Amino acid sequence: MLRVLKPEILTQLTTSVTSTMTIPRVLLITKGHPFSREPFFELFDQLEVDYTHVEQPVAWHLLRKDVMADFDCAVFYDMPGIEFLPGGPDFSQPDTQFKSQFLDLLASGKGMLFLHHAIAGWPGWPEYANIIGGRFLYLPGSLRGEKVLDSGYRHHVTHNVQVLDPEHPILQDLPASFSLQDELYLFEVFEQDVVPLLRSNYEFTSANFYSAAKAVKEGKMNSNQDWSHPPGSNLIGWVKRYSNSPITYLQPGDDPVTWQNPHFIELLKNAVRWTASNAAITWAQKS
Repeated sequence: MLRVLKPEILTQLTTSVTSTMTIPRVLLITKGHPFSREPFFELFDQLEVDYTHVEQPVAWHLLRKDVMADFDCAVFYDMPGIEFLPGGPDFSQPDTQFKSQFLDLLASGKGMLFLHHAIAGWPGWPEYANIIGGRFLYLPGSLRGEKVLDSGYRHHVTHNVQVLDPEHPILQDLPASFSLQDELYLFEVFEQDVVPLLRSNYEFTSANFYSAAKAVKEGKMNSNQDWSHPPGSNLIGWVKRYSNSPITYLQPGDDPVTWQNPHFIELLKNAVRWTASNAAITWAQKS
């Protein structure tokens, strides 16, 4: 069930969301990266969730404890803090108020699910990468005190996905391995901070990916010339704790080919339900 939230009805939000106890109530956040809207929302219509869609920057005003009390989790398919300009991207940080209310929301134990390009959001705010468990970088920079190159991308990759923990609720009813065609990232993953769920059999080396910086700064799409990113992680799905909140990240999810894959649909449905559950909150709050 879809509700589209308009800025002019922001004050009506707390009375506009109703749901049965068995159906997760989800705030679905987009904007900052192009996507095929109709098939994307058709995907969420299949998930048996009660979702309200809102775009950035309105979402900045909603990600606080009082508003989010009406939702069981937030799902991020957005990419805030980046403006793509002719000479290259411009990065910004959220203001102090947003940071404070967002961290308060995490301290309250609200589940959050980040999908695909959401891992590139708020590149000017280092703590955002720590919340998610990694970062996709459009430009070379520093991460956790280390210099890193820009990340890599590769569209329409057919690869095999390995299920690492079939007992985890996010992976229930999935085969031990399955095939996806999707965009993959050669990016930074904080493997020591996360519980791994999914790995790809693709080879995550610079020869198999294209430089993000060449695309956004030089206008050279699908180029890895003179770009030698170190081999990266093949981890494409994980959960982690941040403060008192359960965090889920799924790297798959670029386009309608992926969204129509029955295994991805099941994976996403499971991920939303677990991230929104009391069991996930209890897990996150264990010391």
